[in-house]
Amino acid sequence: MIGISKLYCDTVEPSDVLRYGRHSSRLPSHLLQFSEDKRPVVILNITKRCNLKCVHCYAGSNDGLASSEMSTDELLHVIDDLADFGSPVVLFSGGEPLLHPGIVRLADHAVKSGMRAVISTNGTLITSQLAEELAQIGLSYIGISLDGTREIHDRFRGVTGAFDQTIQGLRIAANAGIKTGVRFTVTKRNVEAVPEIFDLLEQENIPRVCFYHLVYTGRGEGLLGEALSHDATRNTVEYIIDRTAALHSNGKKIEVLTVDNHCDGPYLYLRLLRENPDRAKKVLELLRFNGGNSTGVGVASIGWDGSVHPDQFWRNHILGNVQTKPFGEIWTNKHNDFLMKLKNKKQYVTGRCSQCRYLDICGGNFRARAEAVTGDLWAPDPACYLTDAEIGIE
Repeated sequence: MIGISKLYCDTVEPSDVLRYGRHSSRLPSHLLQFSEDKRPVVILNITKRCNLKCVHCYAGSNDGLASSEMSTDELLHVIDDLADFGSPVVLFSGGEPLLHPGIVRLADHAVKSGMRAVISTNGTLITSQLAEELAQIGLSYIGISLDGTREIHDRFRGVTGAFDQTIQGLRIAANAGIKTGVRFTVTKRNVEAVPEIFDLLEQENIPRVCFYHLVYTGRGEGLLGEALSHDATRNTVEYIIDRTAALHSNGKKIEVLTVDNHCDGPYLYLRLLRENPDRAKKVLELLRFNGGNSTGVGVASIGWDGSVHPDQFWRNHILGNVQTKPFGEIWTNKHNDFLMKLKNKKQYVTGRCSQCRYLDICGGNFRARAEAVTGDLWAPDPACYLTDAEIGIE
């Protein structure tokens, strides 16, 4: 996760992070990506059910309950387990988490356990009553997936009318006083809608947006041909930076992030090096704090059946199950060779990644994408768009 607005628009300084000792339990949520202890943000998938049919769903969700889904009581126990381990955030996902009848109870329990509770949703099921209940318990944030304008979004989601329901959900949540944000996955099918997403942020006063680079897992396995070319990716990242800068110069302090392609960090740094060398030095320090890809370190995923994964995209790798062993024991198991290598992935990446001058701030980029394309999880991420010259390879 690369904070474009934080880094490019001078909204965060290294001193802001150091003031809290870089400890996740003390850092405000907008600074968590710079923590040193990297206690994991945990994506807790509470159901497989979903009311939409998204073409790029990493979970492969559908409209039926999975027979292996944990009960509400079991999920409450998992939340206690995560709180005991010191995870700063639990992100409720699915499937569609708002289909779970215990969502308010679960979120409330997370907040009372001392964690920040976040929901990732398609937004179509947000009602005024639900929003009020979530606001009252102290929900930190609702991230709502949006893939473009009405026609594009409905096509992605496989349901006519999904766009209008999603926009209505955004408005209801915001009116209830919950911080909202948009999650947008960029592909060839919808990249032309990026400007309209920025327009929507301004029109609806949405305070946050995350632009996701496509990961080819789940139903996304069939979308490799929909990934942007390297040149198109560079152009899109350039546009995101430019539009973010324009927003901030006009006094609209919208938080803009890119997700799942950590070469965005070095790319932004190289641009600043040309434009503002003094700021570039501070950004390089912040990027080192960030550390790049956090799979298996600062992010984890728990499936609806209790299985623990290195992140939400890598469901083919199971580290253990919280129904039989505490999360902390699974996450720190030194006998799990795969997990230990992930925690030290910079030592194992190969090819141009191993030679890259920015390995310490990219972290080897996205291993799930490398494995999906090449079959080798330590191979270079095919979505890295930096040139050999930019990364210091002669």
